[in-house]
Amino acid sequence: MDRQRGQHLFHQGDTDKSIYLIRNGLLKAYYLSDDGKEYIKSFLLPGDMIGSLKGMMGDGGCSFSLVCLEPAELTCIDYDILYARSRNDLNLANSMVDFLLAFAMKKETREFEFLCLTAEERYQTLIDKAPGLVDRVTQNDIARYLGVTPVGLSRIKKRVERAA
Repeated sequence: MDRQRGQHLFHQGDTDKSIYLIRNGLLKAYYLSDDGKEYIKSFLLPGDMIGSLKGMMGDGGCSFSLVCLEPAELTCIDYDILYARSRNDLNLANSMVDFLLAFAMKKETREFEFLCLTAEERYQTLIDKAPGLVDRVTQNDIARYLGVTPVGLSRIKKRVERAA
């Protein structure tokens, strides 16, 4: 499936029972607070997979929104079909376990970064993990991902450049 820049795969609150494999492009997963403030959960690059567990399990709809920041090529896998088939296919069941473990590890790492690293360390980690991403994403989005203001991000970038 192909999606254009700015096109949502789903919005917070929607029911979406799909797992998406990003083959090409760049996506953003984000939360919106009741007052409209955006919090960025993650950026997704080719090879990444994502889906809303709440949306897949029918537990009140997706807890976040997913939008294309660039044109994207995706493979869409229906969770219900995947789950039903995995009940009779050990290899597929093991693949699902591997996916869920990778998902849990990613969440644990993100939680650690937010709770234990400074904003400057989070910025450096982002640069190290995804070189070139900062050139493809707006400064406002990077700031929201790091949990800082755009002014704070400017200061962080200057300190990182001076240290390099």
